[in-house]
Amino acid sequence: MGGQRTPRDDGPRYNYRGGERPVMPFRTRRPAYYLGLVVVTTLCFTLVYNTGMAVWEGRPQPLYQSLEVVVQSFTTTGYGEDAPWGTPQMNALVITMQLTGIGLILTAVDVFAVPWLRDALSPTAPDSVTDLAEHVIICAHTPRTDAFITELDARGRPYVLVEADSDRAGNLHESGYRVVHGDPESTDDLRAAGVDSAIAIVADADDDTNASIALAARDTDSNARVITLVEDASLARYHRAAGADDVLSPRQLLGSSLAQQVPTTVTTDVDSGVEVGDDFELVELTVAADSDLHGRTFGEARLRERFGVNVIGAWFDGDFQTPINAADELVARTRLLVSGESRQVEALQEATVSTVRRFGPQRIVLAGYGDSGQAVADALASSGTELCVLDVEEGEAVDVVGDARDPEALDAAGIGNASALVVAVGDDTTAIFATLIARELNPDLYIVVRANEEDDVQKLYRAGGDYVQSLATVSGRMLASTVFEDEEVLAYDKQVSVVRLPAGDLVGSTIVDEKVRSETGCTVVAVVRDGKTVVDFDPLTFTFEDGDEVVIAGTDEATTQFERQFGA
Repeated sequence: MGGQRTPRDDGPRYNYRGGERPVMPFRTRRPAYYLGLVVVTTLCFTLVYNTGMAVWEGRPQPLYQSLEVVVQSFTTTGYGEDAPWGTPQMNALVITMQLTGIGLILTAVDVFAVPWLRDALSPTAPDSVTDLAEHVIICAHTPRTDAFITELDARGRPYVLVEADSDRAGNLHESGYRVVHGDPESTDDLRAAGVDSAIAIVADADDDTNASIALAARDTDSNARVITLVEDASLARYHRAAGADDVLSPRQLLGSSLAQQVPTTVTTDVDSGVEVGDDFELVELTVAADSDLHGRTFGEARLRERFGVNVIGAWFDGDFQTPINAADELVARTRLLVSGESRQVEALQEATVSTVRRFGPQRIVLAGYGDSGQAVADALASSGTELCVLDVEEGEAVDVVGDARDPEALDAAGIGNASALVVAVGDDTTAIFATLIARELNPDLYIVVRANEEDDVQKLYRAGGDYVQSLATVSGRMLASTVFEDEEVLAYDKQVSVVRLPAGDLVGSTIVDEKVRSETGCTVVAVVRDGKTVVDFDPLTFTFEDGDEVVIAGTDEATTQFERQFGA
């Protein structure tokens, strides 16, 4: 882990001791062992057979004649002029030689024929590419880079994998990946992958190898960006010293992403003096699988028309979207951020069959304080929530020392009155069991879980997780965001703010006339007129007047755009 380099599991290993030569692996010594076995076995049987013919049969003969009979027996081509034999001893010896010969023939097939056929029939990856330009070179194939390749394919961006192991490269080639067989630490092999025309080089091997790849990339005098991933975040500076333009820490990225799924990412800008009203609420509702909304598109749901609420945005698979497209489907675990009067929110709650989460000071339990857990804590530090850290090891930031699978430890962390639990432990089995126990202790708890393996995501959902994010998915999407700086792939720090501003250039117009949502991404949740807050208005007909103030909700970027476009 971290900066320690681990041996590869997918190829021959060589042991170095001092100045000794590398030890030849067993597989390459098998033919020599086999030939030695054949020679020794043949000589032994020749001597025994020659002695038996003289002692048991009373027919002494030259040694070379006995060798001929042994070879004839081993190869099943005949038994020479010595047959038949009169004594039981000689017959038993000849039968033993026959069985030994069959065994040697079968062994020869395994030693020589099978490897030859395997090499002849195995797919072979090319050693170079010649038809790519403006592509991304990916050094080593991992679940993280697999998710990255999915992002590249979705954007029609070309790539090439550089894989050092010939068998793995061949299998990837046969599976449809664009791959070349080569050492990513070699400048020649990077050139064979088209480094001169590439836009980026992504290194996702172990920490030491990634630094070596960065050095090799810089030695080619390439202008391509070099992006490396590190397990040990403290080694990032050494990767930069080796020539990496960007160094990403997957676990920290995952922690930041997990933090954004906790229902605390809506903040009210108090400095702006927002006072929407006593009967006005800003809440988040989660669509349940058995609700009236499940399976409908946002357009079909007609939430504004049916319930009178303003839908500010929604989280779809962890991505916050505002405004919501009419064609977006509302499925189980879709989280809607809405504003409206209490009665309106309650009516919508019945339709979603979900617990309403009102925004304000909340208690969050964080299980696991490794790299991901620390990133979660850092991201939640400014959210105004009460955070309780649970970890198996003592630490300055750890509030409760204990195992997340221990109900008593969860109780000590206050799981019973917590609004959310973030499970950021390093083992998926532990995460699954901790999720099961936490769900039993607090059925209304919102549980966000880190998954190390993609295959465990569905298990964690079945265990009771409300949102599960895999390390591979976050890393792959963040790689895409880093390579293509102009393309927003995943927002890790997106927050929704509620601010109060003068109506400005909206005076004399309606919300629909000015296309406020489509132009800025903001939702007008209330209007302050003559000191009174108006929350129930028709965006089609309500016309803004001088002196009006608007209460808007949106991301930081959206509210900035609103001020820029409509500010007085």
